Amino acid sequence: MTPALEAAYAQPHRRYHARSHIEDCLALLAGQSDLSDRDRRLLEYAIWWHDAVYDPTRSDNEEASAEMARRDLLATGEDAASADEVARLILLTKGHVVPPGDRLGALLVSIDLAVLGGEPEAYDAYAAGVRHEYRHVPDDLFRAGRARVMRHFLDAEAIYPDPAFRDRLEARARANINRELAGLSA
Repeated sequence: MTPALEAAYAQPHRRYHARSHIEDCLALLAGQSDLSDRDRRLLEYAIWWHDAVYDPTRSDNEEASAEMARRDLLATGEDAASADEVARLILLTKGHVVPPGDRLGALLVSIDLAVLGGEPEAYDAYAAGVRHEYRHVPDDLFRAGRARVMRHFLDAEAIYPDPAFRDRLEARARANINRELAGLSA
């Protein structure tokens, strides 16, 4: 981890999008046994940088994070093709839509969204962390915006593009989201 990444993930406004989220994602990646060394390295880089820029008042966090990753990786001697692939993967975390056949993209997006399929207590802590990060938004506007985002996940054919994550987490993610939506409308 670079000093810039360490500082980014330690920003005081972060509650969910902090170092612990990165560590959780890296632990899930470690459980993937069928990756080449290069693919694992690219996914590790994408995990480290995917939330490097996180300002809840901006709409271009993923683009800025991808550019930071590209710049930092090139500065450390990584080849341009790898830096470009990491940037591409990071951009997938914006809409969480992965083209068919994109295994690395499916893994990254599924790992990033794994919290949605967590135990209810973990999901509630995640939702509370996100609310804290958006504390500048009035409650009624936050509820409406959050509900719109969460309905987007429910409207998708599958939340998790990776089949193994889908098999393991999809049902619980949908239950968690439905429970949160009920609370948002109360």
